[in-house]
Amino acid sequence: MFVFDAELWLWDARRMDTWTFVTLPEDVSDQIRELATPGPGFGSVKVRVGVGASSWSTSVFPDKQSGCYVLPIKAAVRKKNDVAPGDVIEVTVEVV
Repeated sequence: MFVFDAELWLWDARRMDTWTFVTLPEDVSDQIRELATPGPGFGSVKVRVGVGASSWSTSVFPDKQSGCYVLPIKAAVRKKNDVAPGDVIEVTVEVV
């Protein structure tokens, strides 16, 4: 399991849809690459995630620009934990 702090950001290509992500740190991304076999869907890796009082299953996706994985943060999670783009949050990620 990995625990890190990351800033919420909006995906530029879909700003109007408020797709919100965090970028996993480089060292965490490297370790996930070593542990996981990417599945279908853009090289995604299935994970279990925790943010504040929320936990859920989702996938992380490789980002060509940063070379790291990115994690989508659902609107319901942002609302429940009262966080928004620009906020730094603590995230737990476990490869499943």
